[in-house]
Amino acid sequence: MVAGDACEPSLLEHAGALAADLVVAVTGADEGNLVISLLAKRRFSVPRVTARVNEADNTWLFDSHWGVDVVVPIAAPLISLIEEATEATDTVALLRLSKAGVAVIETAITSQSRASGRTLGEMRLPEGTIVATVVRNGQPTVPDPSVLLRPGDELLLVSHSATEQEIHAAFQ
Repeated sequence: MVAGDACEPSLLEHAGALAADLVVAVTGADEGNLVISLLAKRRFSVPRVTARVNEADNTWLFDSHWGVDVVVPIAAPLISLIEEATEATDTVALLRLSKAGVAVIETAITSQSRASGRTLGEMRLPEGTIVATVVRNGQPTVPDPSVLLRPGDELLLVSHSATEQEIHAAFQ
């Protein structure tokens, strides 16, 4: 374990940034996360850099110019957990990969879902969207057009253009 100011290049080097495949900047300060990201990408040539945004107003800064490949808003995981715990919604964006230009979206099939009792092949997906897996009883399965969707199924979808609302409309 290495402790210190990760904005210092010598500390990042000591921590192994030269050999790292991934650096995750998750300090409580957006400025620090941006400096860490920039150093990791530009000085240490780390291929993947993920950074947490603490203040929503700063989100626009977290892009490839600052060395950030994946942005994680501080509230997003918390909101997803709250929604899941309260079942406030059936469809949640889990991850946005800005460099790849895609989002990973989860939707849960309930007994009231229009998709319940239909096969994947019968579902009309938004353009640019694929079903990555169907999770049934905690086990991911390969999505096949013949898979019959049942209440309790969770679908992970990858899309470069669809919104959570469009996914929700397709399945719920």
